[in-house]
Amino acid sequence: MLTRKQIELLDFIRTRIDSDGVPPSFDEMKDALDLKSKSGIHRLITALEERGFIRRLAHRARALEIVKLPEAMEKVGFKPRVVQGSKPAAPPPRPAAALAIETSYAMEIPMMGRIAAGVPIEAIQHISHHVTVPNALISGKGAHYALEVKGDSMIEAGINDGDIVIIQEQQDAENGDIVVALVEDAEATLKRFRRKGTMIALEAANPIFETRVFPSHMVKVQGKLVGLIRSY
Repeated sequence: MLTRKQIELLDFIRTRIDSDGVPPSFDEMKDALDLKSKSGIHRLITALEERGFIRRLAHRARALEIVKLPEAMEKVGFKPRVVQGSKPAAPPPRPAAALAIETSYAMEIPMMGRIAAGVPIEAIQHISHHVTVPNALISGKGAHYALEVKGDSMIEAGINDGDIVIIQEQQDAENGDIVVALVEDAEATLKRFRRKGTMIALEAANPIFETRVFPSHMVKVQGKLVGLIRSY
């Protein structure tokens, strides 16, 4: 699974190749993704190459080959091509890359801050910014939002500290769902949901954390986990 920045970079490279016939320079990629240095672009390019999405061509300036795209991007049509850096390219307006992502295969959802996967933290109260996520991570109907995971209580469910989880907003859950739970209107946590009669158990996916059990009126489901963006 690609990170948000990796997806944005891959889409920006594709957009520039399609429009100008050559890939963008590292400076243009840095500016488009709002990174402070080109070293971040080098890391993203290396990650995309290691995952088989692009190939760098030796001894050719600004020569990148897009080998494949994520499934969601392929739905809009794509044919691999090799280009060389023989044609000068003027950088497009920055919003173009984000617009291409949103209209072709992804959408923006609000980032609501951090969620505890460990000791619960304060309740979610406001939108901090928006993030762009592939449509493939949006499940079903209704509103969605994103949260940054803080802690390691869900590591055995594949959810690590620093990951971004995609949550479908809803007020109910089935046993076994991973949910955002609001406890006593004061603390929010990401846990597996179990209803046991009039009690609700919030289970961790890490043996060092105990299951917490509350009367059902003390727990409000705020949404269900439907997707995840891994942070490296």
